[in-house]
Amino acid sequence: MLVSPSGIDVSTAALRLLSSRLRARRRERGTRWRRLPAGRQALLTLAHLRCGHTYAQLAAGFGVGISTAYRYVVEAVELLAALAPTLAAAVSAAATKACVILYGTLLPIDRIAADRPFYSGKHKKHGMNVQVLTDPFGRLLWASPALPDAVHDIKAARTHGIIDALAEAELACWADKGYQGAGATVRVPFRGKHRNLAAGQQAVNVAHSRIRAVGEEAMATLKGWRLLRKLRCSTTRITSLVQAVLTLHLNAA
Repeated sequence: MLVSPSGIDVSTAALRLLSSRLRARRRERGTRWRRLPAGRQALLTLAHLRCGHTYAQLAAGFGVGISTAYRYVVEAVELLAALAPTLAAAVSAAATKACVILYGTLLPIDRIAADRPFYSGKHKKHGMNVQVLTDPFGRLLWASPALPDAVHDIKAARTHGIIDALAEAELACWADKGYQGAGATVRVPFRGKHRNLAAGQQAVNVAHSRIRAVGEEAMATLKGWRLLRKLRCSTTRITSLVQAVLTLHLNAA
């Protein structure tokens, strides 16, 4: 296998955050020796999340075995995921803002045609449904656990308790047509083709689209971590990966 050095476009703060958590975990467990020091383990994990490097590539690049690379990544991801904010904490933090924006996004996964629960008829591919809340400026606030993408956005929002949490906080939320019927404080555009709507409804939909367009920055933030562009791991690990990325974004920006 040929190995070449490459840059990882993540902040130094992200590396420091993860390194410090790994050192604390090793002290807690009384670990005397590891193949890689905490800083190198953190760098290996960031290379996996940011660049999407496989375990074989990581093993070759860092001089460890494939199973060791896997264990290092799993350990680090679990530490980061545990630091991710809960929905209640995110809504509480957003209470002073004018509104939040709710998005449902697809994370593509590597699955066969027989795996129907993960197949999205809308996107014509297999994936996982993740709900995302952003502030009015498009900054990422919270990301939900991953569900099979066959689950519609409105059902996913209800499953995670997003609608009830927003209603309890009386926090206005802007969402797309996939959340029709959500009620409470969730505002959605008028249904129907633009040309078939009344002039007033068209104006409302245009203004609504402009507000929601800001939330695309949060989508770009998630997809900027290239591992999330095509996930080839077990679907049971995807939630932890998303939460780990969220933690890095919020605490090491």
